[in-house]
Amino acid sequence: MDKETIARIEASPAYVTLRKKRNRLGGILTVIALIVYYGWIALIAFDKQFLSLRIGTGVTTLAIPIGIGVIVVMVLLTAIYILIANSSYDHYIDEIKKEVKQ
Repeated sequence: MDKETIARIEASPAYVTLRKKRNRLGGILTVIALIVYYGWIALIAFDKQFLSLRIGTGVTTLAIPIGIGVIVVMVLLTAIYILIANSSYDHYIDEIKKEVKQ
């Protein structure tokens, strides 16, 4: 791409809106991911006794389902981003393509 095309894309209102929405969503999901992950790490560091509680009469402790929960939350956050990106960002990209072709 040449510099003129890049400048037209960056000046596009659809591009500005797309960047704002994408950055906002990415920021929110990143904060949620960090809270979940560092919450898990904080539990490991500061409350090992809680994590070592056995579930029922077996050998499984609370650490296992909570750890799996952290992984599931990360997968869900990724799925949320993909669903939102695929449903709303394509409209803005199509607008940008039309503006650049003109």
